[in-house]
Amino acid sequence: CLVIEPQVFGDDRGQFFESFNRDKLAEHGLTPDFVQGNVSTSIRGVLRGLHYQWPGPQGKYVSVLDGEVWDVAVDIRRGSPTFGRSTGIILSGENKRHFWIPEGFAHGFVVLSDAAEFLYKTTDYYAPQFERCIMWNDPTLDIDWPTQLPILSDKDSKGQAFLSAELS
Repeated sequence: CLVIEPQVFGDDRGQFFESFNRDKLAEHGLTPDFVQGNVSTSIRGVLRGLHYQWPGPQGKYVSVLDGEVWDVAVDIRRGSPTFGRSTGIILSGENKRHFWIPEGFAHGFVVLSDAAEFLYKTTDYYAPQFERCIMWNDPTLDIDWPTQLPILSDKDSKGQAFLSAELS
């Protein structure tokens, strides 16, 4: 995973920053081919995840346009030296950070502000038949979520245990 800190230009009229720059990702050896862009909105306490597709894994380039989230990626690549480990970062409309999550990672976030508008690009199309979900609070993963009682969708409340999930 990789955090990109964009340069923000601002004055009394507002702000400007790049939401994506292929050359800046290439400087890190990344050349994703994005095929789909999505926006989701959520209220405080909503937790979405931990989602992934298998087969048809998606790389994701995520950011928050408005609000604040705790964003998490979990390495689900069997045989990887970081298999089962997670990384988390605050993404917000204020810090303008972008987070690259490679194929082979599960992804989730919880909204910390009153509401959040979440933007992401993916390297493969959404395929509902390949959609998978790992329990957000699986004790094997030991993710330090900033909430213990999130608002979950029906799908997310039925996530699989990490060790029994269909992984890459």
